[in-house]
Amino acid sequence: MNLILLGPPGAGKGTQAKRLETTRGLVQLSTGDMLRQAVASGSALGQQAKKVMEAGQLMPDEIIIAMIAERIAAPEARKGIVLDGFPRTEAQAEALDKMLAQGGRKLDAVIELAVDEEALIERISGRFTCAKCGTGYHDKFHPPKKPGICDVCGSTEFVRRKDDNPETLKARLVAYRAQTAPIVPYYRRKGLLKLVDGMAAPDQVTREIETILNGIAAA
Repeated sequence: MNLILLGPPGAGKGTQAKRLETTRGLVQLSTGDMLRQAVASGSALGQQAKKVMEAGQLMPDEIIIAMIAERIAAPEARKGIVLDGFPRTEAQAEALDKMLAQGGRKLDAVIELAVDEEALIERISGRFTCAKCGTGYHDKFHPPKKPGICDVCGSTEFVRRKDDNPETLKARLVAYRAQTAPIVPYYRRKGLLKLVDGMAAPDQVTREIETILNGIAAA
C-alpha cells in the first residue's frame, strides 16, 4: 500500500507515519528527516537546506524529487510507503505518479490532516524534546511531570527546533497555503483524497486513518 499524509507543518504527519510503519510494515519517507540529516552532515545540500528551512520556505522541486526517487526504488520500499512531507507541489505530485508507475505501482490514498492554524501554532511553538532519549514534551499540553527532568530517562537537558517558533511557523503556513494546498484538488479529482481531523488526539487520528485504510483494502 502506498500512501501520502498531507497537511501543514505540525499537523501530526510524522507521528501517524511512524505508527503506520509499525502497524502495516510501510516504509516512512519523510523529507523533513532526510533534509535534517543533510543539515547535520554539513554537506553542500545540507547547508542549502538549512538556510531554506530556517527561513520557513520550501526546498526546490528537483532536489526533493531526486531524494524521493532514490528511496522509492530501494528494495525495502517494495512492500509499501507512507510519504510524509512529499509531494508539496503539483509538479512533485506528477513526478510521484511517474516514479510509482515505472515500478508498476500506484498511489492508494492521500489522507489530509485538516487543522486550525492558530491552534496549530500554539501546539507547535511550545514543543521540545529530551536531548538524551528524544521523548517529546510541550510547555502547556505535555510538560514533564517534574519540571526540568525527563519522565523517561531522568535527563535535565532539553532541545527545541529552531524553526518551532511562531514567526517561522507562520511563514511555513503561508508557504503551505500558496504551494501545497493547491495539490488537494489534484488528488480530489483522482478520487484519492480522504479527510481526517488533524486536531483530534493522536490515537483518534490513528483510528480514523485505520478505518480509511481498512475500507480501501476491503474494496
